[in-house]
Order: sequence, then C-alpha cells, then structure tokens
Amino acid sequence: MTDDLVTIHVRGLPVPLHAQSQAHGDELMREFRLLAEQMRQEGTHGLPVRLVELVTSLEGQYSTFTEAQEDALDRAMAAGDATIELTYQLPAEISDGVVALGAILDEVDELCRQGQHLLTLATPPDLVAYRHWFLDEFTRQIAGHWPVAWADSAQARLAAATG
Repeated sequence: MTDDLVTIHVRGLPVPLHAQSQAHGDELMREFRLLAEQMRQEGTHGLPVRLVELVTSLEGQYSTFTEAQEDALDRAMAAGDATIELTYQLPAEISDGVVALGAILDEVDELCRQGQHLLTLATPPDLVAYRHWFLDEFTRQIAGHWPVAWADSAQARLAAATG
C-alpha cells in the first residue's frame, strides 16, 4: 500500500437519511456481534459458512471510515441539520475495500430477506439507494470523477420513487 492520499468530497449528505441508515446499520451490527459471540462460545455449527465469513468481515474490517467525519455527522444529527458536507483524506487503495463493503452489505440484505438466521429486516430501498450513493462517491472520486451531491444523484431519484 502506498501513502498516496486522495481527497473525497461528500456533498449534500442528507443527515436524516444518514441517521436512519446508521440506526439500521447499528441494529445489524448488534445482531452480528451477538452472532460472533455465539460462534465463539458454541462454534459455527448450524450457521451457513458465508454468514460466518460476513460476520467476521463486518465485525473487524469495516466498522467505520474515520472518526472526525463520524463526529461531524453526530453533531449534525444532534443539531437537526438537513445536509452536511464532508471531506475525507484516504489512500486510493481504499477503493477495493469500499466495493467489497458494498457487496457485503448487499449480500447481508439478501440474508435478512431470507429470514433464516438474521432477525434484522433488510435495508429499506431508500436506505439502500443512500448507501450506494455514499459508497459510490468514494470509488467514483478515486477514479477521478467530480463529486455528485445526493440531491443530484440517480440514487436520490430512485429513493424518492421508492419512498
């Protein structure tokens, strides 16, 4: 990994939608932590191998992007702000991890829909659209594209159509 950093600008992040997304993600992570503890105590018998792999990945590798931006988001939520602008300085190599995280979260949603091993409901369509926009901003900008604000994104139009 190199030390080359890229600047990612997240424009017009919808704070209320982010709060809903964060609450859903927190619920899912609580369930994953419980599953991880169950796996430590009882082993993984009875759980699909892929679910065990997903629990391990999300529990360890993809917990948060950066503390400063999370703090800014928390302050914006507490203040009742409608939108926020965020700037990240990250290694360009994070792009592969962002793509992998998106794929993992989409796969977890499918497991939630199946309802066999997870109690958490699948992410609602508007929050999936938000998640895709947010993660896409990282991969798009690392690839050299300009930022696209949430309100101007195809995902926002999709969320409006499904909401």
